Amino acid sequence: MTRRLLLTFALLPLAGCGAKNETPKVQSVEVVKTMPHDSLAFTQGLYFQDGALFEGTGEEGTSGIRKVVPDTGEVVAQNQLDNAYFGEGIVGWKDRIYQLTWKHQKGFIYNAKDLSPVGEFAYNGEGWGLTHDGKSVIMSDGSATLRFLDPDTLAQKSTLAVTANGCPVSQLNELEWIDGEIWANIWRTDLIARIDPASGKVKGFVDVTALGPPTPSEDEVPNGIAYDAATKRIFVTGKMWPQLYQVKLSDAPPAGAANDAAAALMRC
Repeated sequence: MTRRLLLTFALLPLAGCGAKNETPKVQSVEVVKTMPHDSLAFTQGLYFQDGALFEGTGEEGTSGIRKVVPDTGEVVAQNQLDNAYFGEGIVGWKDRIYQLTWKHQKGFIYNAKDLSPVGEFAYNGEGWGLTHDGKSVIMSDGSATLRFLDPDTLAQKSTLAVTANGCPVSQLNELEWIDGEIWANIWRTDLIARIDPASGKVKGFVDVTALGPPTPSEDEVPNGIAYDAATKRIFVTGKMWPQLYQVKLSDAPPAGAANDAAAALMRC
């Protein structure tokens, strides 16, 4: 399936979702740098810390967690999950790394220094993406609701309903905290939602159509956002993509299909 097919799933007019809601705009990205990425890695989680990328991968039999040198793609540490588990999002907190699994309602805890396992935790429902805002771990489960968890106990504290122009935005996948916003890949689209963590409203969409394989398979979707807060660098990749991209937001017009996809998300 080509990316054009992924993004043109609906050419629908924007329905009235409430005059009081401001319609989010779609922005494109400019590639600053292209780096190698393991094309066998089914990327489910990504974050940047202390000069390295930490990546969680999925699919039964190949799921795990790894520490990667961004410029070269070299894996300098890794730990594999048991073949029964489908790995999902990851996040670092203090000296630990948390990793979700898709349907087993079980997460794994690693030592951030060497990725050795140190514990497990439980949650209800599916696990998709993770990030944190410095006070809470933020979790997605494929719905239009984000969960806020206590970062030390991982007990749920609150939830946040995500909307765009008044319409629920589901399929929220990999997450990243960027300058006071929650960025979320929207599964099987080329859009990243920029979410206001106070209101849950989508402030804008980021179009990454230009990134990744030119004719991706159905599974080779964008799913990986990392942020280096010290240097303001944004990294993006996808499932089984051969490249990792450093990008910045651009004023160039987004792809036409991206506008159509955003309009479809805001129709309710």
